[in-house]
Amino acid sequence: MRRRPNYLAGVGSTVWLFLVGLPLYVMLAATLRTRSDYASNGPVSVPDTFTFDNYLNAFDSGFGRYFVNTIVVTAAVVGLVLVLVPPLAYAIVRSRSKVTSLVFRLFLLGLAIPAQAVIVPMFYLISQAGLYDNLLGVILPTAAFCLPMSALILSGAMRDISPELFEAMAVDGATPRRMFFQLVVPLSRGGLSTITVFSALQAWNGFLFPLVLTQSDSTKVITLGLYNFQTEHGIDIPGLLGAVMLSMLPVLLVYLFARRALVQGLMGVGGK
Repeated sequence: MRRRPNYLAGVGSTVWLFLVGLPLYVMLAATLRTRSDYASNGPVSVPDTFTFDNYLNAFDSGFGRYFVNTIVVTAAVVGLVLVLVPPLAYAIVRSRSKVTSLVFRLFLLGLAIPAQAVIVPMFYLISQAGLYDNLLGVILPTAAFCLPMSALILSGAMRDISPELFEAMAVDGATPRRMFFQLVVPLSRGGLSTITVFSALQAWNGFLFPLVLTQSDSTKVITLGLYNFQTEHGIDIPGLLGAVMLSMLPVLLVYLFARRALVQGLMGVGGK
């Protein structure tokens, strides 16, 4: 039996596509036009001439250095999270110790503490440690604030692993270390992908810690570098949107390739 087309759904999808596509078109079109063309014809009009000067000017203004700094911060934060969280989540799931349970509760308490509430003592601590205006001074607090959510996500993924698998490996004489590397890590790839994407997005889009804990141009990241397009005479909107488009590409690529693992991990089925 042939089903009748759902015209209402088609109309709704078209409206939704328009609402999503219009801002993307405005942003992309603005990056391919001159500042005078944007000011005279408006953001929605088709550019008179196409130019890539906005992208080139972004790198000439130091955007390339900010891009590299952001990559360094993001890679270091993801590395710290992947080194610290899996053993912690494994201990949370498998240990029956009250100390482990207390540590997990303390981590969950970190979810309720916003970064703005601790930025003053964080600034004092980083300064006393000699890490002010240093990328390491941004990496450490960023990774620390990623740990609670990452531990919660990965421990939920590890709980989906069947207890019978642990019992079978124990019968074969496997040590906890062997169980972790040969059983838990392979079956937690969904959760690992989720915390990788989560921590990468947190580090890549970080603004507060780089703003407060860095000062010089050599340690600026992308989110701070976008300020360069604002002058005392106004804002170079096409140049700014060109830099924003460049900063979006790595995040967009990561999301496109890892969106399924991200959704599954947040739903608590990453270990299946």
